[in-house]
Amino acid sequence: MAGRGKNRQFPTAYKLKAIRRVERGEGVLPVARELGISRKILHDWIKAWKAHGPEGLNRKPGPKPGPRKLKPVPTYDDKRSALTRANARIAELERLVGRQQMDIDFFRKALRALERPAAQGKPASASSKSSKP
Repeated sequence: MAGRGKNRQFPTAYKLKAIRRVERGEGVLPVARELGISRKILHDWIKAWKAHGPEGLNRKPGPKPGPRKLKPVPTYDDKRSALTRANARIAELERLVGRQQMDIDFFRKALRALERPAAQGKPASASSKSSKP
């Protein structure tokens, strides 16, 4: 094993033992803590192992050789379709806000109607009973 430092290096066998412990069901955090490494490093080891096998565990940091994987440059149609989707989403949200405003207005009127008899000090049904001689 290596000492504590910024550029520690670990033997492949050490990394494989840690990966196997996680694969057997131990949590990443407890294994990483016990080994004195960060969760990210252990996750990186697991990812490298799954992608490239044992060779992936010995790769040097930095850009890897080979062709770069670049995102394709968006074409006019891609930009236009993204704009169309965005406009459709905006319209959908505006409809939703409109429905919510209608609900708020309805409940506001209903609340006012319920508050009127209470403000007069009489329940709504009590006015018809009080007219008896």
